[in-house]
Amino acid sequence: MLWSLLAATAGSAAVLYVLYRWLIPAAVQRSSWLALLWHAVIFERVLDILTGSSQPQRMLKAVQKNATKGDPQSVISAIDHYCRNKEWAMNVGDDKGLILDSVLTEVNPSAALELGTYCGYSTVRIARLLSPGSKLITVEFNPAFAAVARQIIAYAGLQDKVTLVEGPSGDLIPKLRERFGVKSFDFVFLDHWKDRYLLDTKLLEDCGLLQKGTVLLADNVICPGTPEYLKYVRSSPRYESRYYKSNLEYTKLEDGLEKSVFLG
Repeated sequence: MLWSLLAATAGSAAVLYVLYRWLIPAAVQRSSWLALLWHAVIFERVLDILTGSSQPQRMLKAVQKNATKGDPQSVISAIDHYCRNKEWAMNVGDDKGLILDSVLTEVNPSAALELGTYCGYSTVRIARLLSPGSKLITVEFNPAFAAVARQIIAYAGLQDKVTLVEGPSGDLIPKLRERFGVKSFDFVFLDHWKDRYLLDTKLLEDCGLLQKGTVLLADNVICPGTPEYLKYVRSSPRYESRYYKSNLEYTKLEDGLEKSVFLG
């Protein structure tokens, strides 16, 4: 029984390897939805079963093995290398990350909000560029993801700049001012559930957490896509919006970031 199970597991792994190395790459480079289905559903779940761990846990191990403690850039590089060479993950990634860096440097926020922490990659990317005294609040729905993100943020030495809050964004946004004394945010990075982009943007407006000049930067507006959000920020007189074309993280498929300046 045991030998049969081991043989079946080894056979499945061999088939997966052949698919991953030769047959799948050509197909997924032609279709964004096929790429997401393969990377984020099939391959990730098979690895979860084979390794007995989650993708964030595997990225944490890659950071602990290859990054220098207290060096945020080495943490970013370790995750990028892992995701390009071992296992794809939906971080903002290195290509779009440069756009995020550029916009963030331009804004130079004193108070920043991130919706969607995941493993903490973009959190580290943002926090490392904040000026002394600036603060980043990042919101994550999944407690298992949040637990790994805290370790990665601490490994990068940025825990004093970051406040990670667990829970649904729709419940937490109305409480941010009372809990953390935030009057408004200068910069908001949207990278959580795509169907929450528009809802949470309107909620931020209603709660008075956006001020004139606040910059919203939204990831994955093409893949998997946020059509309702794009329609809103591009047509509303309350925003001035611009699209930054790039690639879906760690692929050559088109994706991009939408920068929207709140006009009041």
